[in-house]
Amino acid sequence: MRRALVLTDESARHSFRATLPAHIRKADAPAGKAFDWRITAGDIRGVASVYFTTFAAVLAFIA
Repeated sequence: MRRALVLTDESARHSFRATLPAHIRKADAPAGKAFDWRITAGDIRGVASVYFTTFAAVLAFIA
């Protein structure tokens, strides 16, 4: 069984990530990838449904 002489990696920049094996750290997402943060109609519909459901539950609790 081969074991690394040093169990942590200083370049991982986080204590948990430093303890992970090298082959797992290489599977990270590329750093240059941009995310799409646009608000869709489904997002607005979800927020509105949660708002009105909470409002109805609070109203039923008070009444």
